[in-house]
Amino acid sequence: MSEPTRDELIHAALDAQQRAYAPYSNFPVGAAIRAASGKIYLGANVENASYSLTICAERVAASAAVTAGDRDFTAIAIVSRGGASPCGACRQFLAEFNPKLRVVMVDSEHRDHGFQSTLDALLPNRFDASKVGTPKRP
Repeated sequence: MSEPTRDELIHAALDAQQRAYAPYSNFPVGAAIRAASGKIYLGANVENASYSLTICAERVAASAAVTAGDRDFTAIAIVSRGGASPCGACRQFLAEFNPKLRVVMVDSEHRDHGFQSTLDALLPNRFDASKVGTPKRP
């Protein structure tokens, strides 16, 4: 991924992080996912007093893209304090769309470029459609 492309995603994710609703953990996360169309979709974590109902920024961004009709993702930037890696649920969710997705994790406090990887490296031997048959796509 080119530096300008990466930087654009990081800045978008930083913007999304400012919109996070994280009153319980005080751990705001922002995500920006780029579709093959070139459009960038934002997500922020949204917590709930019933913790299991919390939704991560990565899934919010991907869901926004799918709702808009984009399902082919090329890269995602995730910003958080310390540059945390996506949780297992988010890795699995994103792998549904592109197991080769490029992932950039950035420490929002230091604004460095953090760690870069791909989903297949972060989630080897994932559960996928081959385990359940071919999905029916609308």
